[in-house]
Amino acid sequence: MKTVQVGDRRFSLDIPSEKIKEQVKHVAAAINKDLAGKKPLFLVVLNGAFMFAADLLREIEIPCEVSFVRVSSYEGTSSTGKVKELIGLNENIEGRTLVVVEDIIDSGITMREMLRMLGEKNPADVRVASLFVKPGNLQVELDIHYRCFDIANDFIVGYGLDYDQEGRNLPDIYRVCE
Repeated sequence: MKTVQVGDRRFSLDIPSEKIKEQVKHVAAAINKDLAGKKPLFLVVLNGAFMFAADLLREIEIPCEVSFVRVSSYEGTSSTGKVKELIGLNENIEGRTLVVVEDIIDSGITMREMLRMLGEKNPADVRVASLFVKPGNLQVELDIHYRCFDIANDFIVGYGLDYDQEGRNLPDIYRVCE
């Protein structure tokens, strides 16, 4: 089994890039079908979702727009769900169809708050596309329209996800070794 060193931790191969790309194509096909005749605005949540978004958008065949946003929380490194603001949303989204592109949904608290903030701006429809979802960790109900993988509560790195800002460039997904 292939392993990599990222910072002070070892990680073992979990999901190869070929399998990721296959799932991304399935999600893109569903979006193309579901949103045919619309011109959605894809809101890519930085930093982790950039690789997923790039591959996803290469497969989107309908007219669309893309924007990048960040979520600012009260505490820097932990996912508190206490979203202070949505940074980078400069477009008027009233009456628009949105697709929020996220790398991983863990507890769901931050995503719920982000969706609430977007809802205050009166979009016509908001859909969520996530590369990974941790169903065993979800603490709130979320309608996640598109997902590539449901995963266990393991720490992963690669394909945009990092460990202390390292490992985002890895083309595969690696799970932390115990």
